[in-house]
Amino acid sequence: MRLSGAGAGRRRRARVGRLARVAVRSVGRAGEPRTGPGTTPDDEGGTTMVEQAHGVDAQDDGTPAVAVLGGGVMGEALVSALLTGGWPADRVEVTERAQERAAQIAERYGVRTGADNAHAVQRADVVLLAVKPNVVPAVLTEVAPALRAGALVVSVAAGVPLATYESALPAGTPVVRVMPNTPAVVGKGASAIAPGAAAGEEHLALVERVLAATGLVVRVAEKDLDAVTAISGSGPAYAFYLIDAMAEAGVLLGLTRDLATRLAVATVEGAGALAAQGEHPAVLRERVSSPGGTTVAAVAQLDAHAVRAGVVAAARAAFDRSRELGRS
Repeated sequence: MRLSGAGAGRRRRARVGRLARVAVRSVGRAGEPRTGPGTTPDDEGGTTMVEQAHGVDAQDDGTPAVAVLGGGVMGEALVSALLTGGWPADRVEVTERAQERAAQIAERYGVRTGADNAHAVQRADVVLLAVKPNVVPAVLTEVAPALRAGALVVSVAAGVPLATYESALPAGTPVVRVMPNTPAVVGKGASAIAPGAAAGEEHLALVERVLAATGLVVRVAEKDLDAVTAISGSGPAYAFYLIDAMAEAGVLLGLTRDLATRLAVATVEGAGALAAQGEHPAVLRERVSSPGGTTVAAVAQLDAHAVRAGVVAAARAAFDRSRELGRS
């Protein structure tokens, strides 16, 4: 039963305070999750117990309950990240309408699955929307009446502005947008997070904890998410394009496709690892480029074919398209 008036206000303040304490405890020691006793004191001196669901006693150990709406590639990546980061499986629930896919996720990760979004969010302290952008409005309409007071809503749907969530959800609901990328599924992703009007430091810290196992996590203003989309969101496709081109060149030069692909993948992976150490990419490139050597000859051809300009144009096109999607 949902409270209204002063009762709802007290309940909302208590839950936000609880989430704040959990987030601060969780990131206090190298980002490792902390667990506590089966009950957590609330702001009014009582204790908050987690409800039983599906006949499973999900005892509250201080870890926020999470509902992941959508069991696609990114939804599964979030589930994997949560469990890798120390979330108990009984504190995670996934909704997925395709029964075969839901069964696969349940078997692989040991989490609860179902098809009813509203039912799942009733138990959740954190709701992760991992659905396609075009169905976000319908999902928000479905879950808004069932959302717990003080629950944090996090969305990985590309191009859907914070205003869409904030207008559809109860007033004061904290919302955080995330722009992830596909390497998150192997823990090598890059995600940017942007807070809504009601999201505070404690909410951002909690989202960082959720995403910690996916790779790099940075904070940006919402206005910068279109640029993030153009660089890291779409960026893996640029890297795959280059790997494929390098492998194709290897085949043309006499290597087997398998060998050429493995060499290209390892080369891009190693170059990325070197660049991650902090030196400017131009310096690293020059270090490989001996005067009059093979690399200088190769880079001259890349310049002659305007590869750099092509990458910039590609990023600009992605940026423009992201803005268009945000307005539609």
